[in-house]
Amino acid sequence: MSEVVVTKKDDDQVRRLERAREIGLFRYMLIREAADPSLSGRQRGALVRQIAAVPHTDPDGRTVRITRWTLDRWILDWRKGGFDALVPSPRQSAPRTPPEVFELATALKKENPDRTAAQIKRIMEAQHGWAPDERTIQRMFVRTGLTALRKPAEEAVFGRFEADRPNSLWQGDALHGPRIGGRKTYLFAFIDDHSRAIVGHRWGFAEDTVRLAAALRPALAARGVPEYVYCDNGSAYVDAWLMRACAKLGIKLVHSTPGRPQGRGKVERLFRTVNSEFTVEIASGEGKPGRRVTDLAEMNRLFTAWVEGVYHRRTHSETGMAPLARWMEGAPYPVPAPEDLAEAFRWSEWRNVSKTALVSLQGNRYQVDPSLVGRKVELVFDPFDLSFLRVRCDGRDAGTALPFQITRHSHPKARPEVPAEPPKPTTGIDYLGLIDAHYTAELADKVNYSAFAPEDDGQDDDE
Repeated sequence: MSEVVVTKKDDDQVRRLERAREIGLFRYMLIREAADPSLSGRQRGALVRQIAAVPHTDPDGRTVRITRWTLDRWILDWRKGGFDALVPSPRQSAPRTPPEVFELATALKKENPDRTAAQIKRIMEAQHGWAPDERTIQRMFVRTGLTALRKPAEEAVFGRFEADRPNSLWQGDALHGPRIGGRKTYLFAFIDDHSRAIVGHRWGFAEDTVRLAAALRPALAARGVPEYVYCDNGSAYVDAWLMRACAKLGIKLVHSTPGRPQGRGKVERLFRTVNSEFTVEIASGEGKPGRRVTDLAEMNRLFTAWVEGVYHRRTHSETGMAPLARWMEGAPYPVPAPEDLAEAFRWSEWRNVSKTALVSLQGNRYQVDPSLVGRKVELVFDPFDLSFLRVRCDGRDAGTALPFQITRHSHPKARPEVPAEPPKPTTGIDYLGLIDAHYTAELADKVNYSAFAPEDDGQDDDE
């Protein structure tokens, strides 16, 4: 079979599509809070002004400012067409701002370094009746290095904060845990800021997006969708996959400033509790007393028993309530539909369509629409199920890819963790084993006794 030639035009088109999606994510992250339909017009206006008053980092890493009129337009687009309406056209346009306008803006900035792009825009409008967009001026400042003329910002002052209700804010982080079978473990956990309840958790052998998804996806399906997810700048938390998932579900993803972890104290306090009460009981080395865990399935089962049987039922020192009881004060919470959750957590890869209308993915081959022969298409899939793929071309839906030859049913990065060789059991008191047995017994005792009640036949017992 001869190879399909992919032109430079196709590669450029793919890059433009990818950049368009990155811009769409950037716009969504800015307007999500202000686009909340529960806000009044006054509240929305105040939030838009706050967003427009501070600089932001665009997909190219440049510091820019967005005008309130642009933010209002993005909010209107999002309401009409959702996330896809925020993705701009991939077509590129030539610069339209005359060079003499940039020269005047540069002179105004050098004349007074304290002038912002918004102030320079106002000066130019007053002088000439017209000025380029504030964001255009700010991009020019970044490109020419004029932003370095600004005075350093004063040190921010942080106070205590707590979300006013459950599922308003989740904090996420990863904990480096003990070794199992010679391999290091990691705990991904999400804690509800208001109640301190652990809404999602997962132990794994890697600190990557797959293990993060294994903790977050069941949490969303069981606990509902939070308004915000606050996390650090680890590679798993800044992955484009997580940003896409949050955008699809309407979650505002917020990252702490690098080197300044203020605001994540609750999840760090949780990890200290986990280390002092749970991992301390795990025998991670020779001669160390405790439970000798044989595999990750056992590790996750024991941790679930500790969370549900101990942590969630114990009164928290700051809230004065048990975490689960405080979280249940706002129940029930709406959960996403299974199909919406599955769509949010899909991955995508680019492939070339052969002359026989076939594409390959991880050793599998799929049949696509013959009209796509010779094109570069985007395959959208669930990493845990490669039997079903959606096809997109030029940013539009192009049907499904029918399995032609399947040798792998899940993505290599999504394969289950391989259990370690079980070590010899130890003697002594098994604290985690006792918790696990107690929690399992409680689950077994939860019988629906109403199902055993006799049916009412409409006659008295004496008859």
